[in-house]
Amino acid sequence: MLEVSKLAVDHGKLRAIWDVSFRVEKGARVGLLGANGAGKSTTLGAIIGIYPVADGEIAFDGQSINRSGTAANVNAGIALVPEGRRLFSAMSVRENLEMGAFVSNARPRVEEALERVFTLFPVLKEKSADQAGTLSGGQQQMLAIGRALISNPTLLLLDEPFLGVAPILVEEVLEVLRRIADGGVTFLLVEQNIHRALDFVEYAYVIENGRTVLEGDSGKLLDDPEFGTKFLGLE
Repeated sequence: MLEVSKLAVDHGKLRAIWDVSFRVEKGARVGLLGANGAGKSTTLGAIIGIYPVADGEIAFDGQSINRSGTAANVNAGIALVPEGRRLFSAMSVRENLEMGAFVSNARPRVEEALERVFTLFPVLKEKSADQAGTLSGGQQQMLAIGRALISNPTLLLLDEPFLGVAPILVEEVLEVLRRIADGGVTFLLVEQNIHRALDFVEYAYVIENGRTVLEGDSGKLLDDPEFGTKFLGLE
């Protein structure tokens, strides 16, 4: 479904990503792991079309999307839940969800999509008229995920989805993500919390200093001495 090959991305005159390569098969749950500043979020930004590709290739469903742009990529079936959620705090929950239908393909089906989201997150239906800024951190994350689902994506990019979510709600969010995955949506997850990420994904790639340095099944990575030393603080 998604293939990233030797990706390089610049932020101004600085190179943020040097050589990132990975694959995401249809229906898979894949993680991008690494320390803060490793290049994980920039990678997601390049996939969705926010950041231009300086070198390398991003292919989605067999077609290059290096120069497609964000709107075209969303129409093609990619959606991003950004780090920090980026909600419109003064707008209602429903209005924030409707922002997910900004692409032409999603507009005719917005009511159907809203009902799907409300089924996944009943609390959003209860609070649909409330301002987004009044929600708890966990509820705001649910709203950010729901907004991304409005466009009916086949590939969902998640950037730090558990950041700022109370521990008691993390498992609830994870359970909903699993239900979404069971419905056929493919996931690419960026997360600094290694154990939490590996609890959800099936396969993961590790990015360090803008380069892919390790990969493996979730269980095998935890048993990898190099992975344990570098990323889990094990001796």
